[in-house]
Amino acid sequence: MPNSSSISEFLLLPLADTRQLQLLHFWLLLGIYLAALLGNGLISTAVACDRRLHTPMYFFLLNLALLDLGCISTTLPKAMANALWDTRAISYAGCAAQLFFFSFFMPAEYSLLTIMSYDRYVAICKPLHYGTLMDSRACAIMAAAAWGAGVLNSLLHTASTFSLPLCQGNVVNQFFCEIPQILKLSCKESNLREVVFLIFSISLAFGCFVFIVVSYVQIFLAVLRMPSVEGQHKAFSTCLPHLVVVSLFITTGFYAYLNPHSVSSPSMDLMVAVLYSVVPPAVNPLIYSMRNSEVKDAVRKVMARCVSKSVKCPSF
Repeated sequence: MPNSSSISEFLLLPLADTRQLQLLHFWLLLGIYLAALLGNGLISTAVACDRRLHTPMYFFLLNLALLDLGCISTTLPKAMANALWDTRAISYAGCAAQLFFFSFFMPAEYSLLTIMSYDRYVAICKPLHYGTLMDSRACAIMAAAAWGAGVLNSLLHTASTFSLPLCQGNVVNQFFCEIPQILKLSCKESNLREVVFLIFSISLAFGCFVFIVVSYVQIFLAVLRMPSVEGQHKAFSTCLPHLVVVSLFITTGFYAYLNPHSVSSPSMDLMVAVLYSVVPPAVNPLIYSMRNSEVKDAVRKVMARCVSKSVKCPSF
């Protein structure tokens, strides 16, 4: 029976059984990846270059775009390479690195989404105190806390997961290395510590979820009390995109980490993993810019400057 000391590589879940479908998946993933790079890159550049967007909401949006770039770059390049070269292998070190970075970017993004809900709550429910509660120092501290939470989470779980003896082979039933799939390979009697860490992290994530729900209940109550229809429309236009992103992120992520092994299947796990690891980074730029004229105007200016090759961004 193999153990962790004898495993030099893992075998990832193939995206398709036939060569034609593998190549089709490669081109599909390449298109999604390039769209994510372009969309998040444009938003990052637009926020950095347009002084009108130097506000807390867009500062957090910039951080979200950077986290999205990191998240999708952790999973898709290896999946595309495997599909292109008709292989399933990933080295032991590569798997550990993939799990480390994925465990960093995902919790950091979730923490940032929680902070963004607080930003919307203060802007709508406590507008007179917004400048005090969301000044530049407070925003920098909250953003640093989100990134720091990701680092702490990744260090904790990567060290704990890969210190477990692996007795169930080296076949990972996912297209990238993630904690639940590695735990399935561990010796059942030795993974209690990582399960406890995982339950602790999920409890914190659930606490963030409750905070987001309470914030949006207060936001919607405040919006419905607004006398101006135009004011209600503007408030909803800044909140609904964030709520859509949070809903997709939470529902799919919780399913991936909480569903019982007895009712899971490789195909369902694969679909859910795509929904929470690939779709949000690719569609977030579209969601956040679709109903936001300021972002769209800034992106147009950036593209126009890129065409004229005269981009010069001021310091943020």
